[in-house]
Amino acid sequence: MATIPEYYAGKSVLITGATGFMGKVLLEKLLRSCPGVKTTYVLVRSKAGQSPSARVADMINCKLFDRLREEQPDFAEKIVAVNSDLTQPDLDLSREDQDKLTGCVHIVFHCAATIRFNEPLKDAMQLNVLATQKMVSLAHRMKNLEVFIHVSTAYANCDRELIEEVVYPPPVDYRKLIDTLEWMDDKLVSLMTPKLIGERPNTYTYTKALAEYLVQQECGNLNVAIVRPSIVGASWKEPFPGWIDNFNGPSGIIIAAGKGILRTMRASNTAIADLVPVDVVINTTLAAAWYSGSQRHTRPKSVLVYNCTTGAINPFRWGEVGQSSVVVDMAPVPCFLKEYCINTIFKTNPLEQAIRRPNVNLRSNFFTNQYWTAVSHTLPALLYDAYLWLTGQKPRSRGQLQSKSNRPCASLISI
Repeated sequence: MATIPEYYAGKSVLITGATGFMGKVLLEKLLRSCPGVKTTYVLVRSKAGQSPSARVADMINCKLFDRLREEQPDFAEKIVAVNSDLTQPDLDLSREDQDKLTGCVHIVFHCAATIRFNEPLKDAMQLNVLATQKMVSLAHRMKNLEVFIHVSTAYANCDRELIEEVVYPPPVDYRKLIDTLEWMDDKLVSLMTPKLIGERPNTYTYTKALAEYLVQQECGNLNVAIVRPSIVGASWKEPFPGWIDNFNGPSGIIIAAGKGILRTMRASNTAIADLVPVDVVINTTLAAAWYSGSQRHTRPKSVLVYNCTTGAINPFRWGEVGQSSVVVDMAPVPCFLKEYCINTIFKTNPLEQAIRRPNVNLRSNFFTNQYWTAVSHTLPALLYDAYLWLTGQKPRSRGQLQSKSNRPCASLISI
């Protein structure tokens, strides 16, 4: 078999979601580690008055691409921004762009998706399911396509105790659901959503499961593989340690804890924190395309699934994330990875303008967590509002205190 750089040499690649967190890292790693790649087409829509090409130009000016810029000064010439909106018919591609893509693309990485857990079901279906359907349809017209990579999530089947590297049938036929949502109004869909998603926690995991099944059912003779990462975090090594550009998921929690804003959360200390560095996920994705593409003529025609997780092989538990010694139901649980613990690392390397000394604790008991929420979050927010009122400023915590959320108050987060 050819090496990974050899496989990508001379090929044209199409990437959706290239302006997102994982998409950026995928684009950078592909161009840097496979310098022989011919062209990378990225589907980008106009946003905030910026054209697709302007958005891509801004994106590649960030620190993530510094190493690539040093090694290959002309790398931008291989990036072609294509005006597209995945929610529109035919992906909003012009006839010229459709002909270009169907005539020269060899590899597709479909990374685009909404990662908002509380996305309304209609919107989540539009972005995660219907957009995937349109991409598969476009792939069927590609004359030189060797492999189609669909990036899913390890939590698409989180209602199952054992998740193997297979595509599981969803609880509802995605075709019937698509037809039904077309005539339903938003209020009715909202009322039906809890019943539809069943044991899944949110519309994100539900629609990602539907998208996986759609890919399997509609791929036909396409060579398809699915990559399922778990919770994607900051980079481990490439292009440099610790790169991240958002506060989504665990990064937002860690920063809030480091600032002293977040003091208590309801969670199981013994549950596995399946955090995977983004560069590990991207390496897996590029290798999956290489293997699936190289073996397309010799292996059985089936959808290969790659679970990119830590799981039980190298478990890291939420209690270990918080501090060096936690209490779970009155029993001490030691942290074997003390250098990664939030409280330990931020005490020795404090963040600038921290509100309080970092001291986050995870509590599995609902009532205990409610008590500490009142003491550690609500009371400080009320005192801060009182200070703002006394100094003639507008209080900022009131709306947050009236909500049932267990997050730190908005007034503290805004500091």
